[in-house]
Amino acid sequence: MREWLKGLDLEDRKVIGRDIQTVQFGWPIGMPLVDNIERDIWEVRSKMKNGIGRVLFAMIEGEIVLLHGFVKKTQATPDNDKKLARNRLKEVKGEK
Repeated sequence: MREWLKGLDLEDRKVIGRDIQTVQFGWPIGMPLVDNIERDIWEVRSKMKNGIGRVLFAMIEGEIVLLHGFVKKTQATPDNDKKLARNRLKEVKGEK
């Protein structure tokens, strides 16, 4: 997640940071900024210069845990991105 953010330009990082902060301090929050992807995984939608940045996250004991970030190019969230987020969530929760 951190490496993906570092790879973005400064303005896009600021946009994503503000959106994540909005979620952090305003939870629960809904569309158009946040949508539920599946069970415990949510998505922050950030309008960047060259597309829509997506940050998949979970709320664990009242704290936001960022799982995966990418620039979405299709209507549906790709299965491999959801799978990566699910695996990282299991890791955070100490599950196998």
